[in-house]
Amino acid sequence: MGKIKVIISNRQKQVKIPTGVRMLIRRCCHAVLQMEEFPDAAEISVTFVDNEQIREMNRQYREKDAVTDVLSFPMGEEGHYDVNHETGAKILGDIVLSVPRAMEQAGMYGHSLEREIGYLTAHSMLHLLGYDHENGGLARVRMREKEELVMSQLGLPASSSYTDA
Repeated sequence: MGKIKVIISNRQKQVKIPTGVRMLIRRCCHAVLQMEEFPDAAEISVTFVDNEQIREMNRQYREKDAVTDVLSFPMGEEGHYDVNHETGAKILGDIVLSVPRAMEQAGMYGHSLEREIGYLTAHSMLHLLGYDHENGGLARVRMREKEELVMSQLGLPASSSYTDA
């Protein structure tokens, strides 16, 4: 696996980002790429936003006027990605994460904010690599299994109170 660059920016002021979350996101991106045996250098952008910002993006890009937890914007199709000509890294895409929504969900599911952010990052990374769960069925089950495998590898397994909503 090549070098992985994760660019993280915070565009929200509602929630103070806990110490260690940026490193967790980087570890999570690395774990997904390793699990998927991604052979090349890669770049991923992760942006923290608030609920109103993600709602606007959800409305603009998905025509859904609702707050969501995370949005993924893949830059590749079927394994073909744009390349950063300076570094040679494949540009996988952008992850946009609502920190207030992640906090709400962590409380709702009874686990830590770190577990929730890690899970949402793994989920989005799989989307950037071409996985999709929108139609349910086996694809959804396979994606969930991969997400949980990464969470376990990072020491953030699902608690017994965690349920799939």
